[in-house]
Amino acid sequence: MRLLVVEDEHDIRVFLRNSLTEAGFQVDVAADGKGAERLALDAPYDALIVDLGLPDMDGINLILRLRQIGLAAPVLILSARRSVDDRVRGLEQGGDDYLTKPFALAELLARLRNLIKRNAPTANEATRLRMLDLELDLLRREATRAGQVLQLTPQEFVLLEYLCRNAGRVVTRSMILDKVWGMRIQPDTNVVDVHIYRLRGKVDGRGQHPLIKTLRGVGYVLRDR
Repeated sequence: MRLLVVEDEHDIRVFLRNSLTEAGFQVDVAADGKGAERLALDAPYDALIVDLGLPDMDGINLILRLRQIGLAAPVLILSARRSVDDRVRGLEQGGDDYLTKPFALAELLARLRNLIKRNAPTANEATRLRMLDLELDLLRREATRAGQVLQLTPQEFVLLEYLCRNAGRVVTRSMILDKVWGMRIQPDTNVVDVHIYRLRGKVDGRGQHPLIKTLRGVGYVLRDR
């Protein structure tokens, strides 16, 4: 299991890295939001631990930015902010659990394992999606077309996954904004059109049979004919 710890306090960061490594996790650490974003774009994580008081941005803003680029891993917020309003805001803005400082390591480990277990696919849940020669590996977060790996951003993968799960059905821009971006973007934005354009270039851009169709004034559909 791979974790990303985002904590600006050096002693706590080192303590968490050492303790979580001893508990059997593979741990990456970042001291600020920008460093966390770079790491999250480069590797898949099973869970994140995020402090809210980061030096370059609020931890809530970091969580929102990571969700917008497609991060699906559960986030445990670790913060000295103890008020009910702070905890509610953290959970409403993309956090999956909230633990206040000072904290007990045993409780942090229990909450972390519970989040990972809750987020793990069940034995009966499909881990691959297919449409003709397009295949998505949901565990590795990897897409291939005719056996060739598609170089997708995390957000493009989430968008393609949504289209695959609704293959044959038309999805509107509003539906995509709701399910892929969580309606955190203004509905009149062109972000959907831009991402579809880029995604189509990667999925259908090598002379293969086109899969992503545009229905003008309606939306988009993934279908084989």
